[in-house]
Amino acid sequence: MVTSQLQSLVGADFLDLAQLQRQQLERILELAATIKSGRWPGTPLAGKSLALLFQKPSIRTRVSFEVAINRLGGRAVTLQDDEIGIGRRETAADVARVLDRYVDGIVARLFHHADLLALADGCRGPVINALTDASHPCQVLADLMTMREAVGRLDASTKVVFVGDGNNVVQSLMEAATLLRFQLVVICPPGYRPRPEAEAAAPDVQVSADLSNVAGASIVYTDVWTSMGQESEAGQRRREFLEYQVDEEVMQLAPEAIFMHCLPAHRGEEVSEAVLEGPQSRVFDQAENRLHVQMALLALLFRAQP
Repeated sequence: MVTSQLQSLVGADFLDLAQLQRQQLERILELAATIKSGRWPGTPLAGKSLALLFQKPSIRTRVSFEVAINRLGGRAVTLQDDEIGIGRRETAADVARVLDRYVDGIVARLFHHADLLALADGCRGPVINALTDASHPCQVLADLMTMREAVGRLDASTKVVFVGDGNNVVQSLMEAATLLRFQLVVICPPGYRPRPEAEAAAPDVQVSADLSNVAGASIVYTDVWTSMGQESEAGQRRREFLEYQVDEEVMQLAPEAIFMHCLPAHRGEEVSEAVLEGPQSRVFDQAENRLHVQMALLALLFRAQP
């Protein structure tokens, strides 16, 4: 079941932040804060099982989702790429139709967004995007929670600067900026801008190659230069991104800013050791918040379902 903008979160697929209405996004973040405080004892997944499909490995995504499902009363069934073989052993549509007979929903971390859409189209239960080549909405939910906790606000007065590749995280950040109306600047080498369709959908986001645009930022964010699946480009990317490392000099342009990174970090490449371990860094708070936002998301998707 693939939808455009969601009228209700209950029973819906969560494929991209752009599907959400602003109040739905706010509700996820509010519930995540309540869950983090220990004041929400709900178990909406009691008696339910969810399949976790992993074409790409991840310590944060796997552990945070497995723990989230367990705390909400459910059971996670984790399947690795060699067990699934989407596109090799079976089509994504067939995988969806089989799993739909066994489980109540699917969390998928995939190489190709088209496979996510095929899973959603073939599954009656909720399908959740845990990362594709196009977007990473669960990561950005955690990012938004971390920004609000650290800065105290996330609105038109908040300048968020992302330095690095215009990748899937950036696309989800652009969707979030459009919904919540905070300032977003993406600083990247000219050949590594966000996808044209992402830029077209977020005309208020500034895309630049000039690091001086870090000045005035409340949040400075970076990610690895080479994502999984791009290993053959690693050498070229290191050369072309060399001047875009977030180091002490870059952070001095925004001395009051916090630093964020979705991890894993390549110390000495996209970020210096001193920044990653420095007083402005919030990267481990950011990692922790994956658990809380995903618990909130699952609770809202499965609440009031029979």
